[in-house]
Amino acid sequence: MHDLTLIVTLAGGLAFALLLGTLTRRLGLSTLVGYMLAGIVVGPNTPGFVADQSLASQLSEIGVILLMFGVGQHFHPQELLRVWRLAVPGAVAQSLVAGVAGW
Repeated sequence: MHDLTLIVTLAGGLAFALLLGTLTRRLGLSTLVGYMLAGIVVGPNTPGFVADQSLASQLSEIGVILLMFGVGQHFHPQELLRVWRLAVPGAVAQSLVAGVAGW
């Protein structure tokens, strides 16, 4: 018998993302909200569908990479220059907190 873990994990995650993304879009919210809710539903801390945790963790990292790529596609340096007085101190503070906390 073939190991169907990858297919089941992908199919379950994509099915919930489609369902909740469509629902949140109809409610007037961003589909990204639905995708995040799907991640919570499929996650290990909720009852119901449970994906392979190690595989799901690796796939979630790929998802973050793709999300950041999509954000980068819509990034304009002019927007960053408009908010630099807020962005630069915020980035420095976040780096300091993460460094002190050991993340």
